[in-house]
Amino acid sequence: MTFELPSLPYAANALQPYIAEETFGFHYGKHHQAYVTNLNGLVAGTDLASKSLEEIIQATAGAPDKAGIFNNAAQVWNHTFYWNSMKPAGGGAPTGAIAALIETAFGGYAGFAEAFKAAAVGQFGAGWAWLILDAGGLKIVKTGNADTPIAYGQTPLLTIDVWEHAYYLDYQNRRPDYVQTFLDHLLNWDFANANLAAA
Repeated sequence: MTFELPSLPYAANALQPYIAEETFGFHYGKHHQAYVTNLNGLVAGTDLASKSLEEIIQATAGAPDKAGIFNNAAQVWNHTFYWNSMKPAGGGAPTGAIAALIETAFGGYAGFAEAFKAAAVGQFGAGWAWLILDAGGLKIVKTGNADTPIAYGQTPLLTIDVWEHAYYLDYQNRRPDYVQTFLDHLLNWDFANANLAAA
């Protein structure tokens, strides 16, 4: 199959003033598109060409000779998941079924927000912070570069991209401000609940 850049779940200017349309121009239009283009080139003519994105990620995870394929496949998947982890007028305390799990795992929203921000800000260099479902409970994990929880059989519920290209035009080196803005104004609990229901 040929992979394509998926449509954004909202207009490129819908998250302003928190994430600028210009940021989407580079991050979605150039970075995400490049991962899609690279992946198509890398799998063409191989036994992976007919696989789904998730199957490619799982087949190449931890294989040094397939690192290029894994990195591009995982980045296509991670970015698509990230766009959906945000929404206009998002953020704040959880709603729906996930609220009770947040209470159990973190003692409430404040505990979740503190732990999530610590993971996102504390990820050295490029990477991601995730809220995942693992063994029936919620956990916060961070991954470096292109790494992704689906390579380990975990179920992501939402993520934040902390590669510098995700926030530098808007926040420069102020990653903590970007993460706090994500928590306060962008986080999509509806998406997290949908992922939880599908798990």
